Amino acid sequence: MPSSPESGVPGPVATRPGTTPALVTATQRLEQATALDGPRRFYGMLARPLERWSGSELLRSGLVGHALHPVLTDVPLGCWTAASILDLGGRPSDRQASRRLVGAGLAAVGPTAVTGLAEWARTGREAQRVGALHGALNVVATSLYLTSYVARGRRRHGLGVATALAGAAVAGASAYLGGHLTTARKVGSRDPAYASDRVQDELGSTVAGS
Repeated sequence: MPSSPESGVPGPVATRPGTTPALVTATQRLEQATALDGPRRFYGMLARPLERWSGSELLRSGLVGHALHPVLTDVPLGCWTAASILDLGGRPSDRQASRRLVGAGLAAVGPTAVTGLAEWARTGREAQRVGALHGALNVVATSLYLTSYVARGRRRHGLGVATALAGAAVAGASAYLGGHLTTARKVGSRDPAYASDRVQDELGSTVAGS
């Protein structure tokens, strides 16, 4: 990966013609999918009260200087991943700990979703289409984990594990779309001070000279 000798900031990776991954093409098609405009408008209605709130910037970058949502996603995903590791270990003594991890992840969903919705409201149409699907997949994943939590409480451990693993698969697909928005499409608020600092200037020079 090329980089600037002075800054060490990586530049873009060149790809040969005809080597675009199928997943990239599929994601680009999602951005153009007008079928996602219905969910996009629904999320727009949900986001409207947040936009009217005078403190909405706190849900984006006002507290930490850059988008808060990606930070919070680590909590439910981390808890649920740890639960899956315990589940796959198959030890009965780990079952209660696994249920607690699933529950902790569920408790973190609310603030994670709200900050994501606030961030989503400031993006363009194509990013909002992908973001709407990202949100819908998160709803499915959360529903599966909620089912898992309830099943474990009723001592139906097999069902709890199966629904949690299904939730992990859906959450993984959703995480890919979230990564696309933040990495490929640069969706994410930040403090204005980051827009003109030295690191940003050097990154721009590296990209221009590559």
